[in-house]
Amino acid sequence: MEPLRILFLGDIVGEPGRKAVIEHLPVLRKELGLDFIIVNGENAAGGRGITPRIAIELLRAGAAVITTGDHVWDQAEIVDYFPTEPRLLRPINYPADTPGAGSVVLETPKGKVGVIQAQGRSFMQPPLENPFLAAEEEAARLRAEGVQVIFMDFHAETTSEKIAMCWALDGKVSAIVGTHTHVQTADERILAGGTGCLTDAGMCGPEESVLGRAPESVVWRFRTGMPTRFPIASGPVRLCGAVVDVDPATGRCLEIARFNRLLVVKEVATPLVDSL
Repeated sequence: MEPLRILFLGDIVGEPGRKAVIEHLPVLRKELGLDFIIVNGENAAGGRGITPRIAIELLRAGAAVITTGDHVWDQAEIVDYFPTEPRLLRPINYPADTPGAGSVVLETPKGKVGVIQAQGRSFMQPPLENPFLAAEEEAARLRAEGVQVIFMDFHAETTSEKIAMCWALDGKVSAIVGTHTHVQTADERILAGGTGCLTDAGMCGPEESVLGRAPESVVWRFRTGMPTRFPIASGPVRLCGAVVDVDPATGRCLEIARFNRLLVVKEVATPLVDSL
């Protein structure tokens, strides 16, 4: 059987990011020969959280699963939506009675694909249960149920915690890609046990920004130390993430590559006006 190809896109930031992702997912599916698409949508609603409407739009555009992170509850209406949509994940290391789930298994023509979401604890709020124990337990459960292909989004602040998670789950999941810091790292690799790793996928948001926010406001905050709003930046959007090829029979990662594309803004021609 041919490899199962997964596209994972990092944190979608605000309206520019989500519009770009929604527009380009069908194109990327065809261009890259994708079998499965996962996106992190935790910053999709104005930079903080996600709404049911945005989740539906991303799913309709071609995302199979939407992951989140520490801003998952920032939009109040999402709480009641979680139990109705299993393809929208919150970190698995929340208490067991938290709305929603931290993993999902979906069928594809090339077999089952499991997706796990976990959140780190180093410099992260709110403090959650141990993500290493939760992820190891869930990966073992999925494997026991016959799921070979398992992808994990680890939403964490520090590179050390994300790299440590890769070593902890090497050979137990197919790939782990980190999110949260919005800056794509250049350390993609496949560990000895067959797990593909990338410390951070980067973001899908405005190119001329500070992590998706307008540079002027962020620079002003650093200069003065005074509180201010951080509006979403405008301009061309860069899509960042990873493309992962997995052996459906064994779950081993065959290849992992960074995905990084600056979208060209289409220029609209100004119609000519006849002079009178």
